[in-house]
Formats: sequence, structure tokens, C-alpha cells
Amino acid sequence: MELSGTRTIDADRQTVWEHLNDPEVLKACVPGCEELTGSAEEGFQAVVKQKVGPVKATFKGQVRIEDANPPVSYKLVGEGKGGVAGFAKGSAIVTLQEVPEGTELVYDVESQVGGKLAQLGNRVVGGFAKKMAEEFFERFQAQVEGPSEPAEEG
Repeated sequence: MELSGTRTIDADRQTVWEHLNDPEVLKACVPGCEELTGSAEEGFQAVVKQKVGPVKATFKGQVRIEDANPPVSYKLVGEGKGGVAGFAKGSAIVTLQEVPEGTELVYDVESQVGGKLAQLGNRVVGGFAKKMAEEFFERFQAQVEGPSEPAEEG
């Protein structure tokens, strides 16, 4: 399964890059993430609890960074095992481009699932993957940009 998207973040490319490599930021952005340890250089270990359709699972897995080209792009490669629920693995290529509004973040994700998760079908799993990606990048944008300022009354 593949999905992609774009998000414009109101920050310079270096700031966005630093946040993409910060374990505390990543932990706050991954829906259901209970634990995230490690570093960008050595890879991350994660524990994520999720419910996909009728299947609830706690996934334990690793994520590593490949093909890093700071502050322009990298590839995240990960795999998680959820016991009887099955497994999920995939990769995401993230590219940052400077634009007048800040930084444009482009992502292309490929993922595979197996076990009970695969039996749910592409519609359920695809919808879940899309929702997870959107939620991650919404949270990431909020982390980078900080709290929004209230509009001034004129």
C-alpha cells in the first residue's frame, strides 16, 4: 500500500529537519506511541498501541534512518510486530523544500501488513494508514510551529 502527501510548515528547513530527528518530538507525534528510545544515528525502538478495525495490538518495533541528506531528505524504514495481530513494516521518504511560506514537507510512504491485520482488507488497513499519516504530520506541524497566536482584534 502506498500513500503520499505534502504539508507546508511555517519554519525554516533546518528547524524542521532538527524536529524530524528529535525522539521527543517523534514520540509526541506518533499516535498511540507509549515509548520511543534511541537516536537518529543508531535507530529508534518504539512501543505503539493501536486499534485497527476490530484488532487491538501493541506493536514493538524498530525504525532506522537511511540515505540521510541533511537538511534535505531521508528515508525512514521500520518494522513492528504485534503478536497475534500480525506485523506492519514500511518505509517513508521525507523531503524538505524551502518555499516562501516556510518549508514544504513531502512524504511518500509504502507499507505492508501481515497476520490478522492483512485479513481486514485493504480498505480498512488503507484507511487506517492514511489516518495515521495525517495525524502524525498534523501533530508534527503543531510541534514545529508551536501554539498558534490568537488573531489580534482590530
